Amino acid sequence: MWGFCSRFAVKAGISKPCSLVKPNHLVKPVSAARVSGRYLSHQQGLPPLPVPPLQQTCERYLTALEPIVEEEELKRTKELVQEFQKAGGVGERLQRGLEKRAHNTDNWLSEWWVQLAYLEYRLPVVVHSSPGLVLPRMNFSDKQGQIRFAAKLIAGVLDFKTMIDNETLPVEYLGGRPLCMNQYYEVLSSCRIPGLKRDSVVNHAKSSPPPRHITVVHNLQFFALDVYDSDGTPLTVDQICVQLERICSSSLQTNEEPVGILTTQHRDSWGKAYVNLIRDKTNKESVSTIQRSIFVVCLDGAMPEVTDGTYRSSAAVQMLHGGGSKGNSANRWFDKTLQFIIGEDGTCGANYEHAPAEGPPIVALIDHVVEYTRKTEVEQPPMLPLPTPQKLHFNITPEVKKDIEEAEQSMNTLAKDLDMKVVVFGHFGKNVPKSQKMSPDAFIQIALQLAYYRMHQRCCATYESASLRMFRLGRTDTIRSASTASAAFVKAVDDPSRQNTEKVDLMEKAVKAHRSYTSMAVSGQAIDRHLLGLKMQAVDEQLSIPDVFKDASYAKALNYQLSTSQVPSQTDCVMCFGPVVTSGYGVCYNPMNDHINFSVSAFNACEDTDAARLARALEDALLDMKTLLERTPRAKL
Repeated sequence: MWGFCSRFAVKAGISKPCSLVKPNHLVKPVSAARVSGRYLSHQQGLPPLPVPPLQQTCERYLTALEPIVEEEELKRTKELVQEFQKAGGVGERLQRGLEKRAHNTDNWLSEWWVQLAYLEYRLPVVVHSSPGLVLPRMNFSDKQGQIRFAAKLIAGVLDFKTMIDNETLPVEYLGGRPLCMNQYYEVLSSCRIPGLKRDSVVNHAKSSPPPRHITVVHNLQFFALDVYDSDGTPLTVDQICVQLERICSSSLQTNEEPVGILTTQHRDSWGKAYVNLIRDKTNKESVSTIQRSIFVVCLDGAMPEVTDGTYRSSAAVQMLHGGGSKGNSANRWFDKTLQFIIGEDGTCGANYEHAPAEGPPIVALIDHVVEYTRKTEVEQPPMLPLPTPQKLHFNITPEVKKDIEEAEQSMNTLAKDLDMKVVVFGHFGKNVPKSQKMSPDAFIQIALQLAYYRMHQRCCATYESASLRMFRLGRTDTIRSASTASAAFVKAVDDPSRQNTEKVDLMEKAVKAHRSYTSMAVSGQAIDRHLLGLKMQAVDEQLSIPDVFKDASYAKALNYQLSTSQVPSQTDCVMCFGPVVTSGYGVCYNPMNDHINFSVSAFNACEDTDAARLARALEDALLDMKTLLERTPRAKL
C-alpha cells in the first residue's frame, strides 16, 4: 500500500548469499554534501528505520505461514524458529549486530536492499523489474498532435524539476506523519549502468554543471535536446515543438541499427555487450550523453489497430516492453530511470527503472505533468534561433551487431511470453468499501484472495508493498495479504451450508486483519525486511546461513504467486508490471472514487495462469463481496 515495491526482489531472500557491494556500486542517497536547507532539515527530522524485536518477528512469521504451508511443514519450521531465537543463540547474535548497524547508519536496510533487490538482480529490467504506467488516451492522432503534446509534457517535467531543484516540493504526510522525500531527488538525471556481475546507478543531478539536455528517441535514433536556453531558463512549449519537429524531420528513415534493444537484455549479457559497445569512442560519448540526460522521451509510431476492449492492455504492453523488435522495444533506453512514451495515436505513458524509487514519487510527478499539459498556453514572446538538436551516432562493429541480434531474439521471446490484461472495473470504486467503513485497499486485497482461491483452490503467498517512507531513506516492506482470517473467509464464501451473516463476519475480520498488518508494516514492524536483515547480517559476519532461512517454508513464503501493489493517483491511469515468479501473477490497481483500474499479468509459458481469467475472477469477487454486504443486515455497533 502507498508504494510500488521491488516485487521481484523478494526472491533475494531465497538466493544464495551475495558478497556485499561496495558503496560506490549503490544508488547514492541524497547527502548533506549534495543539498542543504529545507530538504536536509526535513530529512534529519525523520526517525531511523527501527529493528523490530526478534521474538515478535519470529511469532509473526509463524502466523504468516499458517495459511500457505502444510501442517507438517509448519511443525518443522516451528522447531527451527525456536532453535533460532533461543537465548544465547545465533538469532540473538544477529539481532545485536543488526541493532548496532542501525545505530551507525541512516537506514540499516537501504544499501542492502538496493543491492539485492536491484543491482544484483540479473533478469532483464524489462517486464521483470521496470513498471509501466498507462495514461488515458490523449486527444491527438497525428504527428503534429504528438509533437505538441510531447512539448507540453517536457515543459511540465521541467516545471516539476524546478521544485526539486529549489527544494520547494511540498512534504508528503501519511497519518499526520511526514514522509521521506529522498526518492524525488533520485529520479531525474539518473541512470542504471550495466556491470558484468552487478549494476550501479549514477545520479548526475548535482554534478557540476548539471545536465541541461534530455534524450529524445524517434525511429530508433537518439538525440540530445538542450531544454534550457543560455541563461538557464527552460525552453517554452513553442520552442520545444520546433526542436522536436527538427528531430522528427531528420530521422524519417529507419535504416539505423536498433542500439536501444541492447538495454532489454539479461543483465549479464548486457554487461558484456556494454563493454563491446563503449570500446568505440563515439559510442562511449553517445551512451554517456543518454546516461547523463535528465530523462528520455520516446516518440513512437501508432500502435497496431486494436478494439476498444483491448486498447488498454495493448497500451500496457507498449509501456512495459514496446511490443518486441518489430514494434517499439528498440525505441527505448530501458536503463534510464524515467522514460516518457508518446505514440502518434495518442497512446501515452511511462516506463521507469526501479532502483532509485518506488511508484508514488513517479505518479506524483506524472500527476503534475498531466495537469500541466491541460493548462491553457499563454502567448509566448518571439522565438530566438535555437541550436540544432545533436544526433547521437553509433559505430556498429560485427560484434555489436551480433549482440543486437541476440537481444532482438530474447526480447521477442519475452514479449511473446507476457500475458497482460488491463481492466476498468466500472461497477464501483473506493466509494463502496468506504460506505461500509472498510479500507478500500484491504477490500480489494481480500477480493484478490477470493479470486485466486476460486481459480486454484488454495491460498498462496501474497506480496503487497508497504511504504517505509515514514523513516529516513525508507523504501518498502511486505504486507502479507494471505492471513488466517482471509483464508477462513475465502473457504467459507462459496459454502452453501454457511449463513450469510457468518460470511460477512469473516469478511470483516479478513479486512480488519489486512488493515492491521498494513499499519504494522508502514510503522516498520513487519517481518520480511527484518528477516532479510538477519540473513544479511549472517553474510556480513561471515557466519553460515541459519537453517531457518534454508527451510522449505521460507522458500514457500517468498514464492509470491500474487505480487501486488496499490498505486493511487489523481490521473485516471494504471501501473503495470510482470509477475515475480514463473507461475504467478502481477496485479497493480488504482482505486478511483467510482471505478477501479486494474492491470493483471502472467506468463503464457505457465499453463496454470491466465491474466484475463484472474481479472474476471477478481471482478466477480468484488461484486460478490458487495452483494453479500448489501443483502446481509449487520449488527449495529
